[in-house]
Amino acid sequence: MGRMKIKFQWVRFRRHFRRFTWGGPWASSLSSEKRQNLTLFFYDGLFAAASDKIILTYLTIYLIFLGATRSQIGFLSSLSNFAAALILLPAALLVERSGERKKITLGAAGGSRLGILLMAFLPFFIGYSDALIWIIWGLALLREIFNNLGFPAWMSLTADLVPIEGRGRYFGTRNFIMGIAGIVIVLVIGEMITQIGDPLGYQLAFILAASFGIISLTYFRRIRDPQKNERVINGSRYGLKEILISLKGQPEFILFSVFTAVWNLSLNIAGPFFNVFMVDTLNFTAAMIGIVTVSHTITNLLVQRRIGELSDRWGNRNVAIIFLFLIPLIPMVWGLWVRQLWQALLIEAFSGLCWGAYNLVSFNMLLMKTPENQRARFSAFYQIVATLSLAGGAAIGAGIIPLINFQGVALLSAGGRWLGAILFLAMVH
Repeated sequence: MGRMKIKFQWVRFRRHFRRFTWGGPWASSLSSEKRQNLTLFFYDGLFAAASDKIILTYLTIYLIFLGATRSQIGFLSSLSNFAAALILLPAALLVERSGERKKITLGAAGGSRLGILLMAFLPFFIGYSDALIWIIWGLALLREIFNNLGFPAWMSLTADLVPIEGRGRYFGTRNFIMGIAGIVIVLVIGEMITQIGDPLGYQLAFILAASFGIISLTYFRRIRDPQKNERVINGSRYGLKEILISLKGQPEFILFSVFTAVWNLSLNIAGPFFNVFMVDTLNFTAAMIGIVTVSHTITNLLVQRRIGELSDRWGNRNVAIIFLFLIPLIPMVWGLWVRQLWQALLIEAFSGLCWGAYNLVSFNMLLMKTPENQRARFSAFYQIVATLSLAGGAAIGAGIIPLINFQGVALLSAGGRWLGAILFLAMVH
């Protein structure tokens, strides 16, 4: 009897967890193939988040250990975004001409994972020198190029995988589990790096990041593309002129892109320098920075599912407005107040709450503002605007941080973010 009860409980748990991977019971009416796609996409996000969190948290610190300067860090961010802007439009045209959204996404993600592996293994062969800094710098740039090469294909496929009536709940759930993965991996990897020491700890961390990324690809590979081998736009001409013409009939999308340009420019004036500030000025260890990151992630994931439900009921714009006016407080507090670990933990907890809510609703808004049969090209155009503005912000920050230090770029970023929030309120409906 006891064994039968355990088996029953296990079957019940598996059934409930499968529904959890769909974002809740809302998806029960979907076909079995669509539900299977949601589950596979869920696990893809889980392992991809673990991989990306390692790189996002520790790549900058690794470069600082190798001897990179603040300006080099800033210009890496700037050039990464500029290179992304150059690749996005050809990537969108490739999707439209071939229709192979899944293959393009897999190929680009595979190239990104290969770049991470090279970051880990090359120091064993060429030693630590100034040349290694530029090689790692170049590989980080190449990784970003691959990520953006796959973005239009991934964006187009994602919109077809997740029905609009449940996107808030599904992405709230998916982002929640991705946040859990981020918390665990950042804590474990931060402690591992601190215990093993430089540079081996960072190299092992990147090997793990690549491994998690490869696991995520095995799940994504099993997803069935609802538009397999079909061109996203049938009977249309492909080219820059045609894309610009198609934008004329989408004023709401254009206004959303204008807001995004101002917002992202302001974000990245200070964005690349938070980890640099923690290492150079506050003297935080890798483990301490990992704890700060976790404080952000915890509140981020706590808000995800609730915000997903609210956005489905209240509308994405109403939720976005609240947090757009709160987010500028984050760099202002960092610049004026944060000097100790507990202060960093407090403001990053607030940051996670705000960004968790805003990122979810802004992604849903983008899906709604891109025409269904032209989503690849419109998402590419949007990402070009986003990356160019991020590049401009990082270049401005890299150029002026030697003159006004971190406090100055943080306050300048806060002012620009409030300007972006006002533009959103006035232009985005």
